[in-house]
Amino acid sequence: MSGAEQVVRMRALNLLADDPALRTFVHGVFDGTPPRANIPYVSVGAAEGNDWGTKDRAGREVRLTVTLVGAGEGPVGDAAARIEAALAGLRGAAGGWSIVSVRPVRTRFSHARDGGWRHELVVRCRCLAGL
Repeated sequence: MSGAEQVVRMRALNLLADDPALRTFVHGVFDGTPPRANIPYVSVGAAEGNDWGTKDRAGREVRLTVTLVGAGEGPVGDAAARIEAALAGLRGAAGGWSIVSVRPVRTRFSHARDGGWRHELVVRCRCLAGL
């Protein structure tokens, strides 16, 4: 994982964990899938990167996967909207990179056999090296 991917993941983890509105919907925000956690919870997963540089500046396009996991009739829409709003705050300088754009590019909702559900959000972040 390059520096930009790690910076985006860590910044997303911090933003989501520190969001008081999101904490009203979930029991926790985790780095990856937790071995044991009370649902609902948020999991910050994979970060994939591609070159997005310019002639004179290194750059990365990072796609970050964030998953909301729950069961029953929980506030899926409200929690998912809060996650999306919080992730908009990724923009700005971080760890030697400048995150210049943040855009949700894919969402997926699925049900499990045990009555659980997963709402997956993929966010595209375009980053340029340097501040």
